[in-house]
Amino acid sequence: MIENSHADGAGTDLASAVPADLDAVVAVHAEARATYYRGHLPDAAYAGPEELARSRAGWASAIGAGRVLRARDADGTLVGVAAYGEREGVMNLTQLHVAPSRWRGGVGTALHAACVAAWRAAGVPAARLEVFAPNTRAQAFYAAHGWRPDPETPRAGDHLVLRLTLAPEAAAE
Repeated sequence: MIENSHADGAGTDLASAVPADLDAVVAVHAEARATYYRGHLPDAAYAGPEELARSRAGWASAIGAGRVLRARDADGTLVGVAAYGEREGVMNLTQLHVAPSRWRGGVGTALHAACVAAWRAAGVPAARLEVFAPNTRAQAFYAAHGWRPDPETPRAGDHLVLRLTLAPEAAAE
């Protein structure tokens, strides 16, 4: 469902991740997670060797299944990733991470827009995600992009559950 490479207005190249991207994807994921888990969870829970190995295996599987979108800057550096897939009949945005040095530069918005476009093209009516409750920066990002608390399941452990209702794109006039 993820389409091939294109550049957004900010010069970010978006494309499906390939196995050669795995190391960079894992690095961006680990760096971003550390910013919101540090101080809330023990380091081993997000940065320990077992967790990093589990994370790497998960990303390798998702990349192999074609469910990961990556963003590169003009220099070719991988600066963001998004992953999604259907679970229990509902589309889930399972990951969206941007290198902290690139926050507020449009990378997350470009990745989000690409996901939403793919979902709309596939006729997906709604999507859900889970966001770590103390991660207020991410919550503000998602709220600004139309995500609201899931009325059926507002929490999953230490994560808030958000839902995005996708209206069909307006027909071109």
